Amino acid sequence: MAAAPVAAGSGAGRGRRSAATVAAWGGWGGRPRPGNILLQLRQGQLTGRGLVRAVQFTETFLTERDKQSKWSGIPQLLLKLHTTSHLHSDFVECQNILKEISPLLSMEAMAFVTEERKLTQETTYPNTYIFDLFGGVDLLVEILMRPTISIRGQKLKISDEMSKDCLSILYNTCVCTEGVTKRLAEKNDFVIFLFTLMTSKKTFLQTATLIEDILGVKKEMIRLDEVPNLSSLVSNFDQQQLANFCRILAVTISEMDTGNDDKHTLLAKNAQQKKSLSLGPSAAEINQAALLSIPGFVERLCKLATRKVSESTGTASFLQELEEWYTWLDNALVLDALMRVANEESEHNQASIVFPPPGASEENGLPHTSARTQLPQSMKIMHEIMYKLEVLYVLCVLLMGRQRNQVHRMIAEFKLIPGLNNLFDKLIWRKHSASALVLHGHNQNCDCSPDITLKIQFLRLLQSFSDHHENKYLLLNNQELNELSAISLKANIPEVEAVLNTDRSLVCDGKRGLLTRLLQVMKKEPAESSFRFWQARAVESFLRGTTSYADQMFLLKRGLLEHILYCIVDSECKSRDVLQSYFDLLGELMKFNVDAFKRFNKYINTDAKFQVFLKQINSSLVDSNMLVRCVTLSLDRFENQVDMKVAEVLSECRLLAYISQVPTQMSFLFRLINIIHVQTLTQENVSCLNTSLVILMLARRKERLPLYLRLLQRMEHSKKYPGFLLNNFHNLLRFWQQHYLHKDKDSTCLENSSCISFSYWKETVSILLNPDRQSPSALVSYIEEPYMDIDRDFTEE
Repeated sequence: MAAAPVAAGSGAGRGRRSAATVAAWGGWGGRPRPGNILLQLRQGQLTGRGLVRAVQFTETFLTERDKQSKWSGIPQLLLKLHTTSHLHSDFVECQNILKEISPLLSMEAMAFVTEERKLTQETTYPNTYIFDLFGGVDLLVEILMRPTISIRGQKLKISDEMSKDCLSILYNTCVCTEGVTKRLAEKNDFVIFLFTLMTSKKTFLQTATLIEDILGVKKEMIRLDEVPNLSSLVSNFDQQQLANFCRILAVTISEMDTGNDDKHTLLAKNAQQKKSLSLGPSAAEINQAALLSIPGFVERLCKLATRKVSESTGTASFLQELEEWYTWLDNALVLDALMRVANEESEHNQASIVFPPPGASEENGLPHTSARTQLPQSMKIMHEIMYKLEVLYVLCVLLMGRQRNQVHRMIAEFKLIPGLNNLFDKLIWRKHSASALVLHGHNQNCDCSPDITLKIQFLRLLQSFSDHHENKYLLLNNQELNELSAISLKANIPEVEAVLNTDRSLVCDGKRGLLTRLLQVMKKEPAESSFRFWQARAVESFLRGTTSYADQMFLLKRGLLEHILYCIVDSECKSRDVLQSYFDLLGELMKFNVDAFKRFNKYINTDAKFQVFLKQINSSLVDSNMLVRCVTLSLDRFENQVDMKVAEVLSECRLLAYISQVPTQMSFLFRLINIIHVQTLTQENVSCLNTSLVILMLARRKERLPLYLRLLQRMEHSKKYPGFLLNNFHNLLRFWQQHYLHKDKDSTCLENSSCISFSYWKETVSILLNPDRQSPSALVSYIEEPYMDIDRDFTEE
């Protein structure tokens, strides 16, 4: 995946074409100068009338014009190709012509992708442009689809080699000439047909790469249930093909706007959801269901994700592996980097390695010895990393889909988590070496490099796996599960049912579970690391849901709280995203836990440290509001407990003393309401609204709700904005009712995280929205008539 986020949305490694890919397939970025015939052809293609193909000219005319315009003979070749590719042709001559056309495009591409392109002059009319302009693309589509035509009950056939040539030239033209990919994407029958070409191993890679590019620009997502015999097609893929196929799946199972989900307003998302309900399941959801119906599909993905490096590349398949590298390198690595690293490895290991061109064999001079040459270890590792990225992305998206529970059961059964745990040190979180392969123009620490992208995708998968699901305990090993039981026993509290129900045969093996390994690398992460955000999110997801004292203590005993405080206070983290993830994690770690507050007070042991901590909180309440909410809830619970340990913490903890003051709570409340508006609410900042509600619900419990509303009114007047804040809050609460009263999942999350029944949430909102101006707990009672503005429409602006 989705990650995602990553992200999670599309799959990892999609971006500018690498030199390796374009070198293998060809490419051009230039545009031709207009000429009369070329303009007529382009106009004909746009309108469908007039000149559109080479067959509309005589060979004599094309040859004559070619002398002046230097079209490399491409129009004449297309004329011959059309003549030799009729329905009753044996296609032998046709294939010979394709082999003449192909190098004309690839040679041009090789010059373009190398550093020497800066020294070369741009051709007047790039070959790929001429090829497309004279109807080459449409002609190749027709040739490829000839087998779909039945003559006298018999299907036409073309050889795999000829299909491969057609696909290579098509892909070449797509990369080089603007608009070709979009035109192909509009031919839905052709896109569906392309899937059938993946049944042959000879044409699989070219087909898969072309499909991936086409789907990347297709306006409407393709439906996999329209692909003929999808189940048998996928089931017959070998592991290598399935890994490549995941690149296509990454496009077909992700919702179009997943990548920016948190940034979209809730108004827009709600409108989209209403529309979706009337339209039924989305294409992405249909595609997910189609894949999950394929027998053994998820099991094979789990095996791919957890396969060890030593098992990945055998000497017997060396030539095939090298050819496949040209596709794996797409959008990820460059040919010159691969060559350089391979040579460095060869010199170091005192072994030689031959890099043949695609399709090389004994016939064209490749010695027998190359088939017995081992791939360098760094290449093996990168090979694993490249396809694991796509596989993990697909699994991640499936984990977040409608069939989440079904996917959870399967990946637990197929031991994905223990398998990833075994790969953690050697592959997932391995140290960078001097010879590590990286993206062209980037360094080893760049967020775009495959090593880093794999780590982020892995963390996104852990986050999706743990989030509000009982299977999260599979991240531990047997010894660690026993530790959780011992914590509960010592505290004299019941064991968490999910721990008791965990199948011990499916948990991590070895000395440490995956969660513990993650904590270890988290503590060693450099201050500026881009992983900090994702690590905190993954650990926080383990704590989400109903608060578990044993889970918190498990992490506290491993020094997590002190590490977070060090990052917030001592390193004075500046990244807003990282700070938000740390505040969210800190809140879940400390909530209702008196031991955590004791540890906090022990670490924040001076006024200077506490002031730095408060400064970080107050610098952005959108980022820190979840921590404010958790501390507020904890304070309320502690104040209602009769316990010496709790009383000691209440008297000593600076943070609890600070939050307990009414002016502090009012300051937070005023700012939380002031920084959000209905039109700007997103999934990211809606928590500010819920935190303000928590403060008022707890005030209501103590029969102090009118006091808090009266203080808000005074603060409004002191800021010389009478009615502004309370009108805004009234609108926010009206939206809250619309948003949450029809979403079971969201309401359950609110209830579990706050330990306040959802009915109490609903009652409090209803009381605040009471239209009776005589009610002391109604917002309207504190908005003066001239400033009343509570009937605003929620239309998206």
